[in-house]
Amino acid sequence: MLLPIYTYGQPVLRKVAEDIPANTPEVQQLISDMWETLYKCGSGIGLAAPQVGESVRLFVIDLTIMEDDEHPEYKTFKRVFVNPHLVEEFGEEVTMEEGCLSIPGIGENVKRMSKVRMKYLDENFEEHEDVFEDFIARVVMHEYDHLEGHVFTDRVSVIRRQLIKSKLESIAKGKVRCGYKIKKVEKR
Repeated sequence: MLLPIYTYGQPVLRKVAEDIPANTPEVQQLISDMWETLYKCGSGIGLAAPQVGESVRLFVIDLTIMEDDEHPEYKTFKRVFVNPHLVEEFGEEVTMEEGCLSIPGIGENVKRMSKVRMKYLDENFEEHEDVFEDFIARVVMHEYDHLEGHVFTDRVSVIRRQLIKSKLESIAKGKVRCGYKIKKVEKR
């Protein structure tokens, strides 16, 4: 089922998400719905459960569409992360532009470490601990931030945040157009 994307200003994007118990029967359906939603959005490569209104520790990433001669490792990088927890970030700090389905129309440079070690469960609740590097590490941490109640604009400089403040406020007020289904911010 296609789920609406919750945009900037929705309270669920600012909550720390809860672990999912292993015997939760709805998890497989949520994973399936998240894949469908990600693919229908057309421009995303990752999606976290808070972005579809669920405050649980789950995200999906599919880099297979980005595979090329320089990045053959993307060809097989389609993963589900259940209950991920950061072990460590390391390597060098790298700046790269990021965007987000929950913050349509805004792209900003974000500094992140080049490597990350993450513990997580896959869709079958089998345990993994992996090190991700470079762009893959960036995507993993971008989605992980959603589970911690953060969005990528929290990581930009104070000056850049001031420059995009009116755009963020417009999104929070529901004044945004994008090519996918969104959850309108409810008036308070």
